Amino acid sequence: MPANRQLQQVVVVGAGVAGMRAAETLRQDGYDGALTIVGAERQAPYHRPPLSKKLLSGQVHRAGVDMAPQFDMDARVIRGASAVSLDMSARTVQVRDDGQNLSLGFDGLVIASGAEPRKWPGGPTLDGVFLLRTVNDCLGIRERLGSRPRVVVVGGGFIGSEVAATCRLLGLDVTLVEKAAGPLVQALGAELAPCWAKLHREHGVDLRVGVGVDEFVGNGRVEAVRLTDGSQVPADVVIVGLGVTPATAWLEGSGLHLDDGVVCDATGAAEGDTGDGNVVAAGDVARWWHPLYERHLRTEHWDDAARQGEAAARTLLAGPEHAEAFGAAPYFWSDQYDVKLQMLGMPTDYDAVKIIEGDPGTWEFIGAYGRGGRTIAVLGTIPGRVHAYREALEKRAEFPPSRPD
Repeated sequence: MPANRQLQQVVVVGAGVAGMRAAETLRQDGYDGALTIVGAERQAPYHRPPLSKKLLSGQVHRAGVDMAPQFDMDARVIRGASAVSLDMSARTVQVRDDGQNLSLGFDGLVIASGAEPRKWPGGPTLDGVFLLRTVNDCLGIRERLGSRPRVVVVGGGFIGSEVAATCRLLGLDVTLVEKAAGPLVQALGAELAPCWAKLHREHGVDLRVGVGVDEFVGNGRVEAVRLTDGSQVPADVVIVGLGVTPATAWLEGSGLHLDDGVVCDATGAAEGDTGDGNVVAAGDVARWWHPLYERHLRTEHWDDAARQGEAAARTLLAGPEHAEAFGAAPYFWSDQYDVKLQMLGMPTDYDAVKIIEGDPGTWEFIGAYGRGGRTIAVLGTIPGRVHAYREALEKRAEFPPSRPD
């Protein structure tokens, strides 16, 4: 899409996949003004999906997760800096960089500040209790895994499930604790999530479900985890995965509409007091209106973040009158043991589910989710097969969908 308006100063807050794809797209689509990228971490931009899998296990080295730059973007990159506030009337972002305060002016802003892991609600924890969000978190955990510890994973979402699988593949004793009826229930639903509970148990994970954590036990260093059912699980390393919250604290009082993220229209333009539409958002921090689902969605997945970054950049260049809605079906995947879970679409508020190909017992199957007689999502364990149903989703095909040729 050619640029429809002239911008001279664009600031991108966030150096993850959404922010970097936005910056690359700005340059690729003809923006030749000043470009500043603010990243909270000191490392060069990197991919997060391997942190719970191949980087954690040591299958790839640290450099193997770095984003390969496609070209010289001619950008000012400020690393290890935090955006602390946004002044829409002055069109400035206030940044804290190595103890110094910077004021960055803009006539175009990409908000891609990502999300932050939820901390343990009980306050400070013992040594050996970790969160996993950054590459440094991953390397710190990986160093501890070398001593063959007993591992407890708290939280059975995607990160917790992947970490548990990775640690079992390393031959470690692993206990996975999940408050819900099983891992991935919130993401996959009560009908199909039990497949993954079975998978973990078959691989030797001590799966504790319907139970929470009362406290971490130890004298300075964790030795056990006491659960709400009164049992106690020995632990040398604990990885806590309680989900994330969008990083929007710096946007409070800015006039932008904040509600579980930066609320955006279908083009990625931030809602609220944005002047002439010069603010867009993408990635984990953004909650976009999705034309297919007719609701706002915040998806927290790598593929969506990348495509949103590209779309948001084009919206910024085009301006509100010429911006195009982004309505592609969300997509994500998760590797656990030798099973690749792939989901196309969002099964939010589904009212029907059906296996439409294969057999879950063989781990080669496709399942479809429906709502109101229409297909809204497709889950598969046959690599790549879910993409054959993209047209069915985007055309709101009847449920269950016909099997593509």
